[in-house]
Amino acid sequence: MSHAINSEMQSCINACNRCHQTCLHEAMTHCLESGGKHVAPDHMRLMLNCAEICQTSANFMLSNSSLSSQVCRVCAEVCDACAKSCEQVGDMDECINTCRECADSCHQMADTYIH
Repeated sequence: MSHAINSEMQSCINACNRCHQTCLHEAMTHCLESGGKHVAPDHMRLMLNCAEICQTSANFMLSNSSLSSQVCRVCAEVCDACAKSCEQVGDMDECINTCRECADSCHQMADTYIH
């Protein structure tokens, strides 16, 4: 039994790690410093939740969990919602793009690796 991570999974792990870092960093710097709608409770919660589920999704894949595809599916939904929220707030292109890339990668992982 192989414990190697294939290139598709590694790509998804990388996307999740980038999204985790971007959402957390943007929430704690750009949003807090910008104020206004950037710090609206629902938006801030979603950004922090997105960072958390991305980290969790990467951890599930790294541990070769049989539940990875389910966690990836939830991660994709949260990333899609976060991208939409960032679009509505405005001036958050990096976060929007990173969330969309992660959502796409997680959708693919959830569809490909159904346990």
